[in-house]
Amino acid sequence: QMQLVESGVGSVQAGGSLRLSCAASGYTVNTNFMGWFRQAPGKEREGVAGIRTGGGIPRYADSVKGRFTISQDKAKNTVYLQMDSLKPDDTAIYYCAASRGWRSTVPLVENIYDYWGQGTQVTVSS
Repeated sequence: QMQLVESGVGSVQAGGSLRLSCAASGYTVNTNFMGWFRQAPGKEREGVAGIRTGGGIPRYADSVKGRFTISQDKAKNTVYLQMDSLKPDDTAIYYCAASRGWRSTVPLVENIYDYWGQGTQVTVSS
């Protein structure tokens, strides 16, 4: 089993920045992808950013390209989501996820991911 714990709950004004962290513990071997998802009120959960743990180019949703950056620190078993130029539409609960599945490209669909964090609230005010 793997446990994922997000941190970095925050509120910020539009145009500001926040960084989320996700620490993995337990059986983390054979994890191929780490991803960030979000769910806004009344909307379905959507993939925001993903990264292959073995390296390579991350993948981003069109709505966050150029504003969000996913990165990882393998020594700490931690993945980060740096969010800049935040907009009110970015307000959501953000979830960290891990996948042991294999895909040729970094997946941003939730059914590929096996483990999930509890979620952390991000609020962007106008």
